[in-house]
Amino acid sequence: MDYSYIPISNSQLAFSVGLVLLAGMVSAFLKLGLLPSLFWGTCRAFLQLTLIGYVLAYLFIINHFLLLLPIILLMCYIAAREAGKRITKSPHNPTFISFIALSSSTFLVGTIVVVLIISPSPWYTAQVLIPIFGMILGNSMNGIALSLDRMYSEVYGKADQIEALLTFGATPWEAVRDLVKNAVAAGMTPTINSLMVVGLVSLPGMMTGQILAGMDPQMAVRYQFVVMIMIAAAVALGCFMIVAFSFKKLFTGDMALKETVRKN
Repeated sequence: MDYSYIPISNSQLAFSVGLVLLAGMVSAFLKLGLLPSLFWGTCRAFLQLTLIGYVLAYLFIINHFLLLLPIILLMCYIAAREAGKRITKSPHNPTFISFIALSSSTFLVGTIVVVLIISPSPWYTAQVLIPIFGMILGNSMNGIALSLDRMYSEVYGKADQIEALLTFGATPWEAVRDLVKNAVAAGMTPTINSLMVVGLVSLPGMMTGQILAGMDPQMAVRYQFVVMIMIAAAVALGCFMIVAFSFKKLFTGDMALKETVRKN
């Protein structure tokens, strides 16, 4: 079978805005107050995607690792900052720790996938490197935010129990170990749920995009499977690292809960 993509014209792109108007009508009818956010969100999405389209075209032409590396690090920083904004109960600014966890898990898993599985030539081909690392970051960002927020909620809610364990000689890790497990599980749950229903309930974006772009569905399925597994691995590593780096900051040098934690 001859597969080919169907181009979208400017008029068809403009017509798609009608779907946003439909969502706006629902918001206005129910008086949700979301119309301004929906409008600006649509405008930002269009401008950002248009800009990144030109940037990616330029990067694909240059295709130099020394140019790609700072861009990926910038992506890691932006993802870490956005993840930090979603953590509402942090006793400190989690951006730096989020950056370390995200960049470490992303570079480890992304490099394995790009170099050993996809194996483009050269290995740092921008057309492969940037989409792969971007997908890992987008999913890991949500995972670490859920994990860290869950850990802080659990620690604040069970501060008395933790202090009791510390009084009986438990180390900080022993006192919060079960809470850390719950936090990591919370961060990984959306990814695991996606693995369970992929292909039955949902056709993920990468697979759908490749099919619409003309790729053989069987090959698109293989790429999507690799993507789902790499995301699961990166989210698991990122969630574990973020809580491992963060739980120590809840305790003093004398292995007691900090005063700010007990007051929450």
